Amino acid sequence: MADLLVKLYQLPDPASAYERIDETGYRITRPLAPERSVVVDWVSGRFGTRWADEVKMAFSGHPISCFVATDDTSRIVGFACYDATFKAFFGPSGVDERHRGKGIGTALLLRSLYAMENSGYAYAVIGYSGADEYYRSTVGAIAIEGSDPGPYREWLKTD
Repeated sequence: MADLLVKLYQLPDPASAYERIDETGYRITRPLAPERSVVVDWVSGRFGTRWADEVKMAFSGHPISCFVATDDTSRIVGFACYDATFKAFFGPSGVDERHRGKGIGTALLLRSLYAMENSGYAYAVIGYSGADEYYRSTVGAIAIEGSDPGPYREWLKTD
């Protein structure tokens, strides 16, 4: 899987994505520093420790480079990070299985990419996604030639 490149200066208008989740009672917010443990534990329980470690890193900057989606009871249903492991990278991002198909992932993606653009980036990299067609159709992402396996090529091992 190649990494993908997104032109942040040509992002789609996020209004319809935000309206869709507003109508269903979801909210996208940037969590506060004292909410770090809640977000990290939620991500770890659904997506594993590697993604949880990246979320921890997203909480180390100011502003926090993470967004969460919550339902009408303020429970987390999804998250998205940027600038976590690598500068100018979007991800990780995920939505709880019970809440997929409602536009939450798209709203989180667009909120994150617009935050990156507002931070001064012209491009974002989506590393090793596995959802290339979604990113192509949603934000015009293109494959970065020769980027497979990319910077995530050699994981440390414990044995």
